[in-house]
Amino acid sequence: MMESPMHADGAPSLLLGAAVNGALIVFAVYSVAVILIAIAADRFGRKNSFLGEFFLGSRSLGVWAFALTYAATSASGGSFLGFPSLVYTHGWSVGLWIGGYMIVPLVSMGLLAKRMNQIARKTGAITVPDVLRDRFGSSSFGTVCTLLIVLFLSINLIGQFKAGATIIETLLAEQPIYEMMRAWVARVIGDGLGLAIAAREPGYVLSLIAFAGVVVIYTAYGGFRAVVWTDVLQGLIMVAGVALLLPMTLWAVGGFGAAHRQLARMTPPENTHLVIARIDPGTSDSSSSETPRGEVEVPKASWVILGSTEDGDKRVFRTKVRAVVAVDESEATWTVDSPNAAPRLIPVIEITTPFEIEKITQHDLHGDLQARPATEADYLAAELEVPETGYAYGANQPGVYTRLPGPHATKATGFLPMGLALSFFLMWNFSGSGQPSNMVRLLAFKDSRTLQRAIFTMAVYYGLIYFPLVMIFVMARVLLPGWEVESDRIMPEVASHVTALAGVPWLAGLLLAAPFAAVMSTMDSFLLVNASAITRDLYHRNINPRASEQRLKTISIGSTIVIGVVAMVLALNPPKYLQDLVVYTTSGMSTCFLAPVFLALYWRRFNLAGAFGSLIGGFLAYNVLFLIGSAARNFERLEPYEPGGYHPFLVGTVVSFAAGWLVTVLTPPPTNETTQRFFGEATEAEPTV
Repeated sequence: MMESPMHADGAPSLLLGAAVNGALIVFAVYSVAVILIAIAADRFGRKNSFLGEFFLGSRSLGVWAFALTYAATSASGGSFLGFPSLVYTHGWSVGLWIGGYMIVPLVSMGLLAKRMNQIARKTGAITVPDVLRDRFGSSSFGTVCTLLIVLFLSINLIGQFKAGATIIETLLAEQPIYEMMRAWVARVIGDGLGLAIAAREPGYVLSLIAFAGVVVIYTAYGGFRAVVWTDVLQGLIMVAGVALLLPMTLWAVGGFGAAHRQLARMTPPENTHLVIARIDPGTSDSSSSETPRGEVEVPKASWVILGSTEDGDKRVFRTKVRAVVAVDESEATWTVDSPNAAPRLIPVIEITTPFEIEKITQHDLHGDLQARPATEADYLAAELEVPETGYAYGANQPGVYTRLPGPHATKATGFLPMGLALSFFLMWNFSGSGQPSNMVRLLAFKDSRTLQRAIFTMAVYYGLIYFPLVMIFVMARVLLPGWEVESDRIMPEVASHVTALAGVPWLAGLLLAAPFAAVMSTMDSFLLVNASAITRDLYHRNINPRASEQRLKTISIGSTIVIGVVAMVLALNPPKYLQDLVVYTTSGMSTCFLAPVFLALYWRRFNLAGAFGSLIGGFLAYNVLFLIGSAARNFERLEPYEPGGYHPFLVGTVVSFAAGWLVTVLTPPPTNETTQRFFGEATEAEPTV
């Protein structure tokens, strides 16, 4: 056995002292502020009709409210946690992947906004299924649309809850009150509350409950107006957070040029497994002690530094999971997450870049990410057990983070081949148009002048957010090595790190308010769209058209709470890669809805049969490709099959448009009454093919 102390950075959090107090104050003030906004919004809107007010804010959004609520809803946890995770993991190539965001406002608003708003005002529609139901005169089609919206948004909520809980966990760690409550949660979990959460960090469970409580309360109480007002606040906080984080990160890394030169020398880590064992002090024999030995925790993201190799170099590893050396046991085990995993083999990554290894082994990470001992570090040692596996693309290739297609652990073609880059460029633009959570905002702005100014405002806003984020998290690879083990945490870790270096640790709370705001602004919108789908589209339109406003209000609030609680429970065991989930749900909704909505608004001949064909065709094509791709990887990741290098969104959207056109021309046209109502004039019946 190769013996050496095991080191860790604890649970891993960098917020200490003043940072903790500042973070706690920011979280408390922020939570109180959004709840007060909800109360004010509720009082402001009491004079208006409940349905129009609660779900659309009485269609009165001005430029700033419309632009920032649209932008903030789009800038989800994927933007501030998932997207930085991808930049950190794959390097500069992600800049091209996200480049399409720069023209999202023009495409996503310009394509549907004016026509959608006109139709909604003409028909009194409150939701997207409302528009489609009235366009085709079919409650069954409206119900199918509603169920798809609830399905996709509920899945997306799981990722948003995970993001919010991750931020709070970093914000409040080591605060005495938080740690006391965390210990209580750990005892409850340990007493057998349920196997579903037994493997989760107690701090994550506590943070998840706190985050869910705040968002669900203000959304349920204040409705659409509260969501919009908080979105404006959150949108401004996001810009401010990025504007502060960029110069601080540049300073911490010694300038952009220095960071890029170091990035060009980096090689991706390798994956392997270790046996981590307890040894007694003063001996290398792990079984020599006759005294009882207590439990030793090996937290996730702990550093393991093995002794010198034949070349005299040390080897540096980082754990991917939380492991425990049980009482009177010698070896650490972990709760395995697949049938083929072995509890005693701890999955780790090995750092392969020489200057990173030197930095870590010399504890020279600017005094913050030092390899500090975990519990009883001198009693732990490790040995290699399983051969190492490098990245499928980029292994041992210096400079792979600075060029296309970028490194990838499992894809031999790399992260972003050119065909896939084109797919994502188009996907971000057109998928934004097909999002029901975005579409509902198109029903709520005041007039055409508001729309024109909002498009410009939103374009500037996106430029101020996404270009800096790429730069920040490319540089994060140089500042904080080894976070591939939990890359969704890189945003809060960078914020904590650079503020501590600058001597202003209290500022970390303000910087972390940016991703916190991003997650909240998306979650509240998704909760509200789901509540409107259940209240308006299922209950009011199908079950009880004569329901009183009080009954509808009760159902709206109740459904918001129930959906929030269910999503929170499911988020106890979320997928590892947040951005995978975000991409699947957002592009999936767009694949289903973009073609039916576009054709319904602009093509008189489009009929109910064509709408069903378009919706079902897009849904099946999209999900079949995800099923094939995930099955090829034993369902370890939500990863699609990409024919010709093109994302399933493009394939599914083409199928959706084609199916809608084909079925429409093969079936009878809509009635003159329908075309008169939606297009202002009757049309002659067209012959079928």
